[in-house]
Amino acid sequence: MESRREFAFKVLGAGLVSIAPLESCHGAGKGAPLPVVRRKDFKPAYLELARTGELDKRIKALKEIYKSCRLCPRQCGVNRARWETGLCRSTARAKVYSAHPHFGEERPLVGRGGSGTIFFSNCNLLCVFCQNWEINHRGDGTYVSDEEIGRLMVRMQEIGCHNVNLVTPTHIVPNIISGLRTAISLGLRIPLVYNCGGYESLEAIQLLDGIVDIYLPDYKYMDGAMAAKYSSGASDYPEAAAAAIKEMHRQVGEVVVDERGIALRGLMIRHLVMPENIAGTDKFVQWVARELTPDTYVNIMGQYRPEHEAHKYPAIARRVSAVEYQQAVRWALEAGLTRLDGITV
Repeated sequence: MESRREFAFKVLGAGLVSIAPLESCHGAGKGAPLPVVRRKDFKPAYLELARTGELDKRIKALKEIYKSCRLCPRQCGVNRARWETGLCRSTARAKVYSAHPHFGEERPLVGRGGSGTIFFSNCNLLCVFCQNWEINHRGDGTYVSDEEIGRLMVRMQEIGCHNVNLVTPTHIVPNIISGLRTAISLGLRIPLVYNCGGYESLEAIQLLDGIVDIYLPDYKYMDGAMAAKYSSGASDYPEAAAAAIKEMHRQVGEVVVDERGIALRGLMIRHLVMPENIAGTDKFVQWVARELTPDTYVNIMGQYRPEHEAHKYPAIARRVSAVEYQQAVRWALEAGLTRLDGITV
C-alpha cells in the first residue's frame, strides 16, 4: 500500500511543516475537451473584491454568522464566537491537519505541480463511511490563526501548486476567507478551490460569490432517508446540495482551462458510487443534465470502500462491484453527460 501514498506537509505549530504520508483520495483522468482561456488573460476573482473593499465586507458578514451558527443546513444556532460548539465540534478558531501538493485530484486540478490541498479538521456531515475519519470525526490537527491559513495558501503557490484546494471548508469558511486577505497581501495569484461535501448553506455560498474560482462539491445522495442514515441525520441533504450547487454553477459556470489544461474557473461535481445504488446515481446524472447542463464536469467515483463504521451497516459493508460502477457510467452516458472525469466520450 505504501506505493499508493504521497508525502504531505503536515502542519505543526506557527505555520511550520514537516513531511508525513497521506493517502491519495482517488485517481484522475480526462473527459471531453474543455474550453481554453489564455493564462495571461486570467485573474483570480478574489483580487477584484480585495481591490474594491468588498472582501472585507464579506469577511465581516461571514464572521457574524458565527454568533448564531448557520454556516451549514444544520443551523445549529450556537455562538461559536463564545466557544460554543454544534455537531461539527468547531469553535471560531480553525484547525488544520495538513497542507501539501496533491496528485490524486481531478486531472485539470493537478497538472505537473499538483493541487495545493489544505485539509481542515472536523466536518459538518460526519458520514459513517468516512475515509478520512481521523481528520473529520476525531478532529486530528493543529489550531491555526487566520493569518497562518493565509501563509499556507501562499506556500502552496510558492512550491508550484496550480491552485489552493480548501478541503472540508464549510464549517470554518469565515476563517479561511479572513486568511485569504493575508494571502492576497503576500502575493497569492492562483485559483481558489472550494472542495466540500455539498451540504452547504445557500447564504454562505452566496457570500462566496466573486471569491471562489473553482467549486468542487460532492453530491452524495438523492434520497434524504439515505443521507439521514449514513450522514448523521442530514435528511435535507438532497435539497440543500441541489440549491447550493445550482448557485455555484450560477457563479462560475462550466470549467475552463489554460493552454496546459489546468483549470482556472468553473464547477466540478464529485459523485461517489455506493453499493446497491444507495447514492442514487441514476437520479443524480439526470439531475445534472436537467438542472445544470450536460457539459458540467462530473467525476463518477468508483473507489468507495467500507471505512470507519461502515461495517455496522450491511448494505455498505463492501466495496462497489465492477458491474455497479459500469452501470453508473452507463447511466451518465445515457443522461447525455459529456465531461466525465476519467472517461473519454
